[in-house]
Amino acid sequence: MQVIKLRDAYIKLGQAIKAAGLVQTGAEAKIVVQDGQVKVNGHVETQRGKKLVAGDEVEYKGETIRIEI
Repeated sequence: MQVIKLRDAYIKLGQAIKAAGLVQTGAEAKIVVQDGQVKVNGHVETQRGKKLVAGDEVEYKGETIRIEI
């Protein structure tokens, strides 16, 4: 499990999966999110701009990212 520390109140989903190195570009993030390949807190999320806050967990291709303060 990877941990992303928040610098602000939230991070957007696309930015989070890119920051974790699960995708290479923002365009790739957009595609995998819109295709329903990413889950947030156990539910499929199709909005790349979904705001993630502390405590949220993102799953993609068997990897988990936890958002923390």
